Amino acid sequence: MRMRMSLSARTAAVLTLSLATAGLGTAVPAAAAPVHAGYVAKSADSEASRAFFQAVLESVAEKRAANPKAAAAVTVVYDASRAPTFRAQIARSTEIWNGSVSNVKLQEGSNADFTYREGNDPRGSYASTDGHGNGYIFLDYQQNQEYDSTRVTAHETGHVLGLPDHYEGPCSELMSGGGPGPSCTNAIPDANERARVERLWANGFAAAMDKALHKAAR
Repeated sequence: MRMRMSLSARTAAVLTLSLATAGLGTAVPAAAAPVHAGYVAKSADSEASRAFFQAVLESVAEKRAANPKAAAAVTVVYDASRAPTFRAQIARSTEIWNGSVSNVKLQEGSNADFTYREGNDPRGSYASTDGHGNGYIFLDYQQNQEYDSTRVTAHETGHVLGLPDHYEGPCSELMSGGGPGPSCTNAIPDANERARVERLWANGFAAAMDKALHKAAR
């Protein structure tokens, strides 16, 4: 299992990233510290996840306010070439998310916004992301043998789309991650998770996003 940032470090990293990414589709600056959102719960994760989601909402509100006439659906491009072992799971995860939400679409291609990677890491699988389509997802071999691999992949992709962890949730919640245990194979976000992503990527004014911030980040 991976080691975690302290709550204060993770929160600072999130806030740094949300302020640094001023334009839609802009890559995360190399100097900005990544946010690692893993698959298995550690201490202080719930509070850190709330801070992560709040920072994402604030960042999206700023971007949408700057470009209120943007197309309703935003395309986020990914590159799966560095995770060939998980190509089927990545394809299935993409299919699940594209079938679950309409304000953002995942598409494989060049000049990617985020990438998938694979390998061995004692920290397990995680997403290094600003929560708004940028960064990378690391898929750990051992963890993907212990847990349902499609669920792990879809869960980490959820972080790239802005969702925080909620390990206390049931198996029906995708972002409960490894909380329900290895027997949980659900890889589909529930209604609340779908609504959150739709809200995050919705075309609208900053006031609407501010309203969502106060309701959804609790």
